[in-house]
Amino acid sequence: MKIRPPFSRDKPVSERPDVLTPAQRSFCMSRIRSEDTKPEMIVRRLVHAMGFRYRLHDASLPGKPDLVFRSRRKIIFVHGCFWHRHECALGQATPRTNAEFWAAKLTGNVERDRKVREDLEAAGWSVLVVWECQTRTMNPEQLATLIKEHLS
Repeated sequence: MKIRPPFSRDKPVSERPDVLTPAQRSFCMSRIRSEDTKPEMIVRRLVHAMGFRYRLHDASLPGKPDLVFRSRRKIIFVHGCFWHRHECALGQATPRTNAEFWAAKLTGNVERDRKVREDLEAAGWSVLVVWECQTRTMNPEQLATLIKEHLS
């Protein structure tokens, strides 16, 4: 007797039922962090090892930047490619279920990022965005050079 999967693999993903209940999906989504993410921790360790000191998630500034260098008037944001719609493959993925919600959500994120960056630059801050894919694909020396150029 052949055991069949709970859904047909011949159907497109958008037509397959979610394998999780709404409560399970909600729990999974609630575990997605906005602070202390792996890419952010990579950048923080690298910056600290280079001898720079910074403040984390300064709520007094627009967008609550990830790393703030007050004396230098410099800011580093560490953005997830999916959530902030980077041009890489990770950033181009689009959820197929509840597509209208996700399109509005992700477009809103990009628009908010643009506004925050404009506000910070108008206030005299220099902003660098480090993308999640850069923390994965660049070797640490390349990433350190990028950050050092921004902070110098």
